[in-house]
Amino acid sequence: MAIARPELSVLTRVRSCVSSLGPSERRVADVVLARSEEVMGWSTAELAAAADTSTATVIRACQSLGFRGFQHLRLELARSTPILARDSDDIVTNTFDDSVDAVRLAQDSVDPGRIDAVADAMRGARRIVLVGNGFSGPPLQDFAMRLSTLGRAPEAPIDPLAQQFAARTLAAGDLCLALSYSGANVQTLRACAAAADRGAIVAAVTSYARSPLGRIAELVVATGPAGEAHDVDPFFARLGHTVVLHALLTSLAPDSRDAEVAEMRHVVADALAED
Repeated sequence: MAIARPELSVLTRVRSCVSSLGPSERRVADVVLARSEEVMGWSTAELAAAADTSTATVIRACQSLGFRGFQHLRLELARSTPILARDSDDIVTNTFDDSVDAVRLAQDSVDPGRIDAVADAMRGARRIVLVGNGFSGPPLQDFAMRLSTLGRAPEAPIDPLAQQFAARTLAAGDLCLALSYSGANVQTLRACAAAADRGAIVAAVTSYARSPLGRIAELVVATGPAGEAHDVDPFFARLGHTVVLHALLTSLAPDSRDAEVAEMRHVVADALAED
């Protein structure tokens, strides 16, 4: 099966393949072409309903168009859609402008009550396991370190298998917090499913509420599908995720004991070299 090339417009690719599709798959393609901005935020079932067909047909249609499945199509749609058209050729200025727009999109998309709910779950959790892979790994490791400065040391394995091992030791009263741009990372899904099966609360920070991860997680904070200037790295979407993680830390900060915070400051001070 051919994989869609990022240098081709996704809609151009879909348009060029429509004539080769059967009637049911063609309806799926027609909806994608007519309502692409909406499709980016839909689930497979929602696209199937809009095209008056089954979820299996949606997946087959996506594969016939050269994508691995619906999640892949949706990600490529997001990557091919700029946040805003820029008139200037100033790369640095445009990058800053796109970053500001991405954060504003996240602000408009996020329900503050969901952040409060996740913070409450973290506050009451006996154990916290953090799960994130690929480009979601580094910001989650940063979050783990900063959470430690508040006196709440989470478990944050880097290896995907180690994440699954940790998730399988969770129980009721524990929390699994996942970070995923797509909400469809297989390794992340496996760990979260294992945590949910064992009675732990699963919370997720992701761009897409309607995603496989969104169906597993009890608590979902969705930042919206920010447009992409990069073919692979969902950098602008990560800005929204990082702000959400910082909001969680800010919500939990008042619970920290002054002595614990002071001790952490000493750690930082001791790490600085003398002149």
